Amino acid sequence: MQQDQLIAELQLGNEKAFERIYELYSESIYGIIYSIIHDEKISEEILQDVFLKIWNNASSYNSDKGRFFTWILNIARNASIDKRRSKDFKDIGLNVKSDNFVDILEARSNTSGKIDAIGLQKYIDILEPICKKLIDLLFFQGFTQKESAEKLQIPLGTVKTKNRICIDNLRSSVIR
Repeated sequence: MQQDQLIAELQLGNEKAFERIYELYSESIYGIIYSIIHDEKISEEILQDVFLKIWNNASSYNSDKGRFFTWILNIARNASIDKRRSKDFKDIGLNVKSDNFVDILEARSNTSGKIDAIGLQKYIDILEPICKKLIDLLFFQGFTQKESAEKLQIPLGTVKTKNRICIDNLRSSVIR
């Protein structure tokens, strides 16, 4: 089944289409979730929640607003960040210090393999080092702009400006 047909079937409530979408995307989505959460069990729970949201909200997906994978990725990223920022997550001490974070955009770990599997690695590789760090902190680890500024020891305004420039550079390289 072609992707457009698969998505249309999902939107009609076809369970086989949903199973196929899970097969296609679950590994990559799990990698993104895990890179933010750093806990296998909680990442698996979030993955299940994400696919439940995909099933329940499939009709809200609109191809005119973006790619299907981007839609799924945003659901997963938002769910992971919400969990990471939740009081119960912080209370049980699962937040690790930033020193323990792996730079997933530069490391050749299994997560960077997932980034490469979804076709981003070649675009990430051409970015300047500060952009790699900012995108990693803001989009893959779920840091706020303020937390990123503190981590990188640069002014908040610089983070905001650099983030816009980096995303514009990434967008223009992907669109080429």
